[in-house]
Amino acid sequence: MSELTRIDESISALIRGAKAGDEAAFEGLVRRHYEQIYRWALARTGDRDEADDVTQETLVRLHRHIGGFDGRSGFSTWLYQVTRSAAADLHRKRTRRERLALKVKHESPAVAIDPRAEEETTDERRASDLVKTFLEKLSERQREIFDLVDLQGFSTVEVSAMLKMEPVTVRSHLFRARKAIRRRILESHPELVEGHGD
Repeated sequence: MSELTRIDESISALIRGAKAGDEAAFEGLVRRHYEQIYRWALARTGDRDEADDVTQETLVRLHRHIGGFDGRSGFSTWLYQVTRSAAADLHRKRTRRERLALKVKHESPAVAIDPRAEEETTDERRASDLVKTFLEKLSERQREIFDLVDLQGFSTVEVSAMLKMEPVTVRSHLFRARKAIRRRILESHPELVEGHGD
C-alpha cells in the first residue's frame, strides 16, 4: 500500500468518525487541514488577521456541516468551497462595518482611531508591505490561483475542480498572475532578477 493511499484512508476514517459525532475524529481532521485552510483564507483575503477570522469561521462551518459531505467530490474540493463561502460572508460583514465606521468618522472628525497599530520593526514592515503589495495588485481570482498552484502545489486540474473552472481558464489566470508579479519585481527590485531577460 502506498503512503498516499494510507493518508487517503486515514482521512476517510476521520471523516466517517466526524460525521458520526466523534469529536476526537473531528479534531484530527482539523489538525490535518488547519494550515491548508489558513493558506486558502490568506489567498482570499490578503490579510493575516482576516485570514485568521476566515479560518475560525470555516472550522465552525466544518463542524456544523460535515454531515453534508457526501463524497461525490474530493474532501479538499468540498472544504475549499466551505472556506470560500466563509471568506465571502466575512468580507460582506467587514464592508458593512467599514461603511459604518466611515460614517461615524465623518460625523466625529476629531476622534482618531488606529485599530491596525502593530509592533513590527521597520524591516519587517517593509518586507510585509512589499509582499502584500505584489499580491494586492493581482485580481482576487489571480491571487487565489497563484497561491493554490505556485505556493501550495496543487495542479491546475485540481484547482479547476476546486474553483469549478475549466483547466484552460485556470492556466490563463495563472499565466497572467506570474507575469504581473515578475513585472512588478523587475520594476521595483531589478537586482533580484539581474541577468534574466524577459
